[in-house]
Amino acid sequence: MLIALPLLLIPVIIYNIVVLSGLMGSNGALQADAVLRDPLFSIPMTSGANWDVGVGDLILFMALIMLFFELLKSTSSQKVAIINHALSMILFVVCLVEFLLIKGFATSTFFLIVVMVMLDVLAGFIVTIIAARKDLDFGGG
Repeated sequence: MLIALPLLLIPVIIYNIVVLSGLMGSNGALQADAVLRDPLFSIPMTSGANWDVGVGDLILFMALIMLFFELLKSTSSQKVAIINHALSMILFVVCLVEFLLIKGFATSTFFLIVVMVMLDVLAGFIVTIIAARKDLDFGGG
């Protein structure tokens, strides 16, 4: 049953933990943005510049990897895929509500995570519809 859980739930939970633990003052959106952009480490580049990597960058990187695996999962035609699509839709609604209503979630980082969750939902439903259409075509021939 764990296979039915959307993998994008992991970066959403990590974002919630990072942002909600970092919000102590009244100005939530600015504090959340500062927490996400604060560099964890810096990588020197051959151009002489330094690439500063923050928590938000790492969360987005992990979310992109999870999106890749979610897209691979959406191509399966198992019965558990329907549960996965439903849970992905619920996750999208929760993310959208957080983005619109909670100050610390009105950041570009979380917006991109919301877009990834939406793409997962759309890909799941589109793949399911295309697979159902092919099954119907084979059955009628």
